[in-house]
Amino acid sequence: MKKLKIFILLFICILIGISFTNFMVSFQARNLIYNTTESIPKNKVGLILGAGKYTANGHINSYYKHRLDAAVKLYKAGKIEFILISGDNGRKTYDEPTTFKTDLIAKGIPENKIFLDYAGFRTLDSIVRAKEIFGQDAITIISQQFHNERAIYIAKNFDINAVGFNAKDSYNHHRSKTRFREYFARAKASIDILFNVEPKFLGKKIEIK
Repeated sequence: MKKLKIFILLFICILIGISFTNFMVSFQARNLIYNTTESIPKNKVGLILGAGKYTANGHINSYYKHRLDAAVKLYKAGKIEFILISGDNGRKTYDEPTTFKTDLIAKGIPENKIFLDYAGFRTLDSIVRAKEIFGQDAITIISQQFHNERAIYIAKNFDINAVGFNAKDSYNHHRSKTRFREYFARAKASIDILFNVEPKFLGKKIEIK
């Protein structure tokens, strides 16, 4: 019985910790996320956080589509000069950055304005590599609001001046699952920062110009 009480108490403490972390991440980003191109400040580089183009059932991933559209909107409004795409290319048959690049070019973005980061295996990697590899101390992060908030939280802890441009959200049946996972992703981000976890890969610097 005593062990059960300890387990329940521990479980409650974990839930409180996760809830508090979720609140703090959103709170810290509250004045740094934007929904319109008119209100967002200009930055040299817009950072698209990677996503797969297709879902498991073969349909277009709405998170991908809306991030793509948001990046095009920012560029055409003159609020970014270059687009850095950071995503997963951990195997030959899966290449998020190149897929984004192909679709951006098809939408009128010049190829010489697009840079690729093939080692954006997770949000922390994408944010830190934007600074350490691509030399950006200020960036506009392009993703959905819940993701932008976490990315800005990470950026702040690595002395990066970041704002987020909110891509349109997805309201399909996967939305609840995504939001549930986000609670734990934020807790993991806090732990990574606490223990100074670094990106999986760094490497040679690449100048965006």
